[in-house]
Amino acid sequence: MIKLGKLFEVRYGVNLELNHMHLDPNGINFVSRTTANNGVSAKVSRLTDVEPSEAGLITVAGGGSVLETFLQPSPFYSGRDIFYLRPLVAMTDAQKLYYCACIRANKYRYNYGRQANKTLKEILLPTLNEIPSWVNQAKVNMYDGAGVVCSPATLSLKTSDWSPFELQDLFNIERGRGPRRNDLDGTGTTPFITAIDSNNGLTGFSASEPLHKGKTIGVNRNGSVGEAFYQAEPYCSTEDVHVLVPKEEWASKMNAAIGLFLSTVIRQEKYRFNYGRKWGIERMKTSRIFLPSKNGKQPDWEFMERYIKSLPYSTSI
Repeated sequence: MIKLGKLFEVRYGVNLELNHMHLDPNGINFVSRTTANNGVSAKVSRLTDVEPSEAGLITVAGGGSVLETFLQPSPFYSGRDIFYLRPLVAMTDAQKLYYCACIRANKYRYNYGRQANKTLKEILLPTLNEIPSWVNQAKVNMYDGAGVVCSPATLSLKTSDWSPFELQDLFNIERGRGPRRNDLDGTGTTPFITAIDSNNGLTGFSASEPLHKGKTIGVNRNGSVGEAFYQAEPYCSTEDVHVLVPKEEWASKMNAAIGLFLSTVIRQEKYRFNYGRKWGIERMKTSRIFLPSKNGKQPDWEFMERYIKSLPYSTSI
């Protein structure tokens, strides 16, 4: 372990007041002590006498939501009690994101009355040599080039007009296949998906060849039952994850936007299941979901894609 101050140059931000700034949807990110949206609370006009901090720095809230920590991919201004960290040695984005998680894991030590202004540099972190191998294998830019754009306004959803579809009419449902979790040794590049409720189902990487195609949806039948995640790349999984493979007649339409729409709708069914009532493959086949449709007969794939593309920040998908 090593002190944070030995890995990063720690600087106090420019300490600007958002209420004195001019909002500009095409302007510079303004980072505050919020817990959401990567710390960005607004976009503001560029100041003639203050240079933004450069992209690639890590921001840390010293007060307010103490130790909320984010990697900033774009130049930014910052508000009160925001520190920024500049690596003292070369780091990849994956390594920076790992350190964001490590710093955030120390949140329990602080609160509104005990801020991190004086002790931030003293927080202990793993050294670069102690970073797990899976961090260096992570594809943090997996969705670059997906072509999803953000429209001026979010489309409205009128779910009362949606039509029911059985999952078996939309997908071929496969049992999860791959190595056991205990067999993972930290090597390989094949995503390994398990029945968890976070991190898009990704537990690590396997040296095994992928056994499931990309552009499919993994749905947990056990564990965190009903969690559903779109998988862009070929992968392996445990038997606790069923794999929804699009039927041939519409497989060419599947992309990240439609996959995220469907995953969200499927996830709404999780209240029907729990540890004592699994979502087995036969039960999953006949499970119904409601979707936008054309004349109640065919899912309206185009609307689903346009809806996701209309959401704020959809360009990051």
